[in-house]
Amino acid sequence: MKPIVTMTINPTIDLATTVDVVTPEHKLRCDPERRDPGGGGLNVARVIRELGGESLALYPRGGPTGELLEQLLEQKGLRRWPIAISGHTRENFTVAERNGKREFRFIMPGPTLSEKEWQACLDALFTVAADAEYIVASGSLAPGVPVDFYARVARAARKQNARLVLDTSGPPLRAALEEGVFFAKPNRKEFRDMMGAQVDEPSALAAAARDFLGRGCAELLVVSMGADGALLTTKQGQFRAIPPPVETHSSVGAGDSFVGGMTLGLARGLLPEEAFRWGIASGTAALLSQGTDLCRRADVEFLLEKVQPQRLA
Repeated sequence: MKPIVTMTINPTIDLATTVDVVTPEHKLRCDPERRDPGGGGLNVARVIRELGGESLALYPRGGPTGELLEQLLEQKGLRRWPIAISGHTRENFTVAERNGKREFRFIMPGPTLSEKEWQACLDALFTVAADAEYIVASGSLAPGVPVDFYARVARAARKQNARLVLDTSGPPLRAALEEGVFFAKPNRKEFRDMMGAQVDEPSALAAAARDFLGRGCAELLVVSMGADGALLTTKQGQFRAIPPPVETHSSVGAGDSFVGGMTLGLARGLLPEEAFRWGIASGTAALLSQGTDLCRRADVEFLLEKVQPQRLA
């Protein structure tokens, strides 16, 4: 199997810790922190490697935090292709209360990329993904990157006969879908905003997903719904899966774990509904991990047997 190439245009170092209770105007004594390389595409690459696949991560990085990011990725054993930038790689911060009831995420905007810098990332895709079958573009855009950046990635993927997996939101998502992708994974709110209609009821959501697929913007659509599971729509049918109940330690990276698990399943030649099972199991397994850690292979394989998608149409 050829490596799955991931694109992360706004990577981060994810820092996580815990406290008793988050309260204002007090010094909050934190537990020892952990740091992980993060950002959508890097998380997906980590999950693919954890599950026994091969990935190749493309991303910009700069400054002392960019050097730390390289060290963390080296520790994870990821194959990578960094693009040097003048700004400093961002850091995000997650604080969980020890009672497990609340989790606070502080998301930094990231460095502003010049046109030369973001264009270098796009140009590198033609080298890094020259013979790739799958490209995963995931995460937010860094400041300075044009809103149609993922649409440009979609055009690049098509020129190279690669299948583009897209996980982002807002105008960058809509622009890329106008260009066309292979597999899109909005959450319920993102899908509602994209369709411009209320699609909260299961029947309305399913009908809207079929309508969306009929527009030719994607071949596969997964709408994630949190504890309500996820809805897979393909040209051959529609499936809903409910995740098995687990004790949630952290929800950080659950969506990226889903994308990594399902994309790897597709790359291995599984039918979409079977790859969907791997996505659900991977996303659920991420909930078992602490802080900014992602899913573990043993947890994914254990949960896989408990995921049985229901065919709707």
